[in-house]
Amino acid sequence: MSGGERPELGQVPETALWTLWHRAVEARRPDTVLPDPVAVELVDRIDFPFAERFGQRALISQLQGLRAACFDREVADFLARNPRGTVVGLGDGLETQSWRVDNGRANWLSVDLPETAGLRERLLPPDGRRRILACSATDPRWMDEVDPGLGVLINTEGLLMYLKPSEVRELIAACAERFPGASMVLDAVPRWFSERAVRGKLRDRYYQAPPMPFGMDADELGKLAGAHPAVTGVREVYPEGGRGLVRALLPVARWIKQRPSVVALRFAES
Repeated sequence: MSGGERPELGQVPETALWTLWHRAVEARRPDTVLPDPVAVELVDRIDFPFAERFGQRALISQLQGLRAACFDREVADFLARNPRGTVVGLGDGLETQSWRVDNGRANWLSVDLPETAGLRERLLPPDGRRRILACSATDPRWMDEVDPGLGVLINTEGLLMYLKPSEVRELIAACAERFPGASMVLDAVPRWFSERAVRGKLRDRYYQAPPMPFGMDADELGKLAGAHPAVTGVREVYPEGGRGLVRALLPVARWIKQRPSVVALRFAES
């Protein structure tokens, strides 16, 4: 670890470091499910006790890589259809997706709280196509920064579980109204996981997870359509591939209702 950037983040913003660490741990493997050289570079540049704070557990890192790969596939598919479209990362943290799936023409807007946005700006400075906005995801101000003309995909990986259920519905509704024809990709933790996090019961010798007020079981995903009449498509995005036992169990996991899920929403054209 070099004597580089020393982040000072609160409990929820610190999750940006947790996810970055596990992506980098997974990316260092020769048989990785998520090649992510920029994540590896960032971990080497940041002066933070990653291993001591978050642990080094191959299973968790692989699962985080598989989750990120679900979002990558949706974004890559969107860019294949809208090569000059805009991908908005809400609660983007230190996500490095724009280097994993960028097509050289797309526009990227990272939206996060000021302390996290400031850290991102220092580590991953904006350029002609990548912008950073210090703004809460629940503040509609970020929508004014998005040109909907060439297509929009809103990516909320690792965000919604930290919002209240009412805020989740309001955010989906606002996006559906403001961006007709757009897509939104989100992930949800199951209800039991959310409840344990709220009670402060998600902890081990390494890490105490923040409260997660929003949880949804996999068999409840259809309820997301009730957030707004313009939500016309709700589709689960399943992880693919994996190594070892994870690879063998992924098809079976689809039958478990109380599991994490990644969901793609489609908004009706105006």
